[in-house]
Amino acid sequence: MSSGVDDLLRLLDLEPLEVGLFRGFPPANPSRPDRVYGGHVAAQAMAAAQLTVPEDCLVHSFHAYFILAGDATVPVVYDVENVRDGRTFRTRRVAARQHGAIIFYMTASFQKDEPGLDHHDAMPPVMAPEDATPLADIVKLLDPEQGEQWKSQWGAIDLRYVGDDRPADDPMREREPAVQRFWFRTASPLPSDDPRLHVNALTYMSDLTLLGASLVPHGKVIGDPSIMPASLDHTLWFHRRFRADEWLLYDQHSPSASGARGLSTARIFDQQGRLVASAAQEGLIRPITPRS
Repeated sequence: MSSGVDDLLRLLDLEPLEVGLFRGFPPANPSRPDRVYGGHVAAQAMAAAQLTVPEDCLVHSFHAYFILAGDATVPVVYDVENVRDGRTFRTRRVAARQHGAIIFYMTASFQKDEPGLDHHDAMPPVMAPEDATPLADIVKLLDPEQGEQWKSQWGAIDLRYVGDDRPADDPMREREPAVQRFWFRTASPLPSDDPRLHVNALTYMSDLTLLGASLVPHGKVIGDPSIMPASLDHTLWFHRRFRADEWLLYDQHSPSASGARGLSTARIFDQQGRLVASAAQEGLIRPITPRS
């Protein structure tokens, strides 16, 4: 198992403090002590909510808001409220707190397995993950120092760039103006088949690249010094069982950007072409202008 996945498993192993109250630990080596990665808080909040429902109830969706930037050097306390326990569905609301303030809210809905109608979108034709370029290699090519930092910070994720529709590709061809795609999975196999662990791992990984789709039409990327990015909200719908340690295609689209905010949506497919999850996120993409 890679050291990055070891660190991820440590993050997902919460400490119970009281009924409905849990503590999640900070990353071992935060690259930015002043800011917690959004997927970190979302994954720990999901893990906390799961600890308050029976194992036969699996999450089918969550909706979350990032309220304040978290401190990456101290633990986060997760307060889980039992909103409703029905025969089939259960609802939980999670408040994440640091330094006496709420930094994140999540509402999650859980459901017992039941049969029903079934259909899903077809996966778009893309290159195989073995043919896609590791994003770490692209970052290293552009900036060797930042590339090493990337590997250290995101060692839990094997993320491979498939392509996008940037204006520089061919401004004359017909295209969707805001599309980017990645293959992704955990960097090594997870130690359990428990679907809750795979949900938590996917939640952790899902926040990393999604907002970047809203910058594609403008020829920019997350990390561009002319843009101030920040996740504002995040939503996942879980449609079918999957493994987060097997290749998943992150098919990302951005239907709109305005008011210094970008909206990105995504479909997540497994290698068999099944749509296993859908995602949506709005984030801050504020242009930075020089001050007089």
